[in-house]
Amino acid sequence: MTPTIVLPVMIGGLYAAGVYLLLDRSLTRVLLGFVLLGNATNLLLLSTGGPAGLAPILGYSDPEQFNDPLPQALILTAIVITFGVSAFVLAIIHRSWRLARNEAVGTDEEDRRVAARKAPDADELDPDDLAPEDRAAMHADSRAGVLEDLADDVDLPAGSGAR
Repeated sequence: MTPTIVLPVMIGGLYAAGVYLLLDRSLTRVLLGFVLLGNATNLLLLSTGGPAGLAPILGYSDPEQFNDPLPQALILTAIVITFGVSAFVLAIIHRSWRLARNEAVGTDEEDRRVAARKAPDADELDPDDLAPEDRAAMHADSRAGVLEDLADDVDLPAGSGAR
């Protein structure tokens, strides 16, 4: 059997279309892109199995002519994973539509604020030099008064101390 160029081109086209759709803000297109990626992966795994052979359970041929069951098991696993993630993304789309009547992901203003900051090197970063709103949670300045509220001292009635 001579190899053809059709299957690799088809796999490459499905991967390209799937990645293109995944990069969109519309969750429906993200779902379609993920399904295309799953199908491209299934075709890729199918092509790694080699030429078709006979089923080992029939017992009509030599063991060298049997089908390789590993790609079939991997394809079955990929189908289940694609179905599960597709159901999850579909639930997110439904929830987004019910809440906001829009299924496109908006721009987060907090992400823009973080992206606009000058990115210091990790070695140069000192939390005391940052502005108070940019400091990490539970920094020494933000914990003022918190530790006193978390004290575990309990007022015990007189005479109930440890003996």
